[in-house]
Amino acid sequence: MSGHVQGVWFRAATREQALLLQLRGFARNLADGSVEVVATGDATGLDALAAWLQSGPPLARVERVEREPLASTPPFEGFATL
Repeated sequence: MSGHVQGVWFRAATREQALLLQLRGFARNLADGSVEVVATGDATGLDALAAWLQSGPPLARVERVEREPLASTPPFEGFATL
């Protein structure tokens, strides 16, 4: 995600949403001011998280979300904020 997404509890709120949707993975801040989210789980949950990420938590201003499938993902336990 890019936009005003750091310093607004974006990663923590993403973790809450992912856990509610029974997804695994992580959210982390990147040096360019964006946030990277990697999530695994069922397609319905992933679609719901992708829709939520379009706006994020109340203080965020999301300008762009890029979504791409990963060729393979490691087995995540839970959902972490890094």
